[in-house]
Amino acid sequence: MPHRAAMSVMDRSTRLPTADEIDGINRAHLVDTPLRPADLLFMFGTREDVGLRADTAARLWREGYFRWSIVSGGVTPGSEQSECTIIKAAMIAAGVPAELVIEEHRAMNTGENVIFSLPILDAALGLSNIRSVICLGNTWTARRYPMTLHRHWPEVEKMLLTVDSFATPRSLWHTDAEFRRRVLHEWDKIEPYKANGFIAEWPA
Repeated sequence: MPHRAAMSVMDRSTRLPTADEIDGINRAHLVDTPLRPADLLFMFGTREDVGLRADTAARLWREGYFRWSIVSGGVTPGSEQSECTIIKAAMIAAGVPAELVIEEHRAMNTGENVIFSLPILDAALGLSNIRSVICLGNTWTARRYPMTLHRHWPEVEKMLLTVDSFATPRSLWHTDAEFRRRVLHEWDKIEPYKANGFIAEWPA
């Protein structure tokens, strides 16, 4: 894998991206798309900002933006419960009807989120009945969510909504050491992951 993807955590938090790189990341990576009502909300597993994710999902549900949701995420170190279990419980507490939330409990990365969820969705709803998906995840991972989904499920329309709890505005991510570390960690994955066929270009 290229050396950029192998950089240490310290390298990412201390290196200062150039103005051109900041502009490229803001323009091409840290994107949200216009939303319209979708068949499915795809909630990618996380240990970060679970409450914020759940509250956002509940708001989308109240505003009629999805009919069904899937939450995908396995058991991570330090927890006896899967990310799916924790996030679904938070979504239900925030007001999303439990019967509309489909569960996937094995995935340990973004690729597995998609790969393991597709047969579950097919069994529950039929993939041919899902034409549009809203991806909901962390700001710093950004377009890698729909890029991963596009690699394995190109047929559906994909929209993206990302959230975070940083006080720093998204466009100024490079001014906060931890925000910068997370964004650069994800940005550095894009080209190697495309080269290895893990993700596909999105939007086209």
